Amino acid sequence: MKYMFKEIPKNERPRERLVKYGADALADYELLAIILRTGTKDLSVLDVARQVTMKLNSLSDLNEITLAELESIKGIGRTKAIELLAVAELGKRISRPRMLTNTISSPLDTYYYLREKMQHLNQETLTCIYLNTKSEVICDKVLTVGTLDHTIFHPRDILKWGLKYSAYGFIIAHNHPSGDASPSKMDIQMTKIIIEAAKTIGICFIDHVIIGKNKYYSFVEKKVSNVI
Repeated sequence: MKYMFKEIPKNERPRERLVKYGADALADYELLAIILRTGTKDLSVLDVARQVTMKLNSLSDLNEITLAELESIKGIGRTKAIELLAVAELGKRISRPRMLTNTISSPLDTYYYLREKMQHLNQETLTCIYLNTKSEVICDKVLTVGTLDHTIFHPRDILKWGLKYSAYGFIIAHNHPSGDASPSKMDIQMTKIIIEAAKTIGICFIDHVIIGKNKYYSFVEKKVSNVI
């Protein structure tokens, strides 16, 4: 049986329950209801929130759902869909480990630096991080966005920005939407080409890191034979 929000006793409403018991006592749909704020003529905000949770396998799916998919949920219009995507992005940024400095000195640092930006992407994306002699980040740039299982780029796309920023070296990173961080034969081949190209202009190749779902692969860490 459905109840309109005004029919729910005040002390059982999500906002009041959060104040009384704390946020961790609320169900997923109750937290969503607080964000959504209002329902529709036919659905209370709690009903709309339940519709959202039914669409998702888990709340982590908010990291991958599209605007159009959210708008297809009954009770979710453009404004509410945008608000939910904004909340999902804030969640990713909050979970990103805070780096005390903008220094990358290990493959794990690279993974933490890029994890939340890249592990939920649905297309292979190549990012390059440019560093100075103190291993401090000068900048990072998204160079190419590809398809579900590959991205196409040329070494000059990487090196020209290194020259422009007078970088000491660079780290290349790309994601595998499948979640498996293992390198493909093409990944290995392209890494070899990039290393040789970097040598010709005197910029240091530091590492190639592949971002998977809660995992990473570092060519330097694994000491891939015939590559590093």
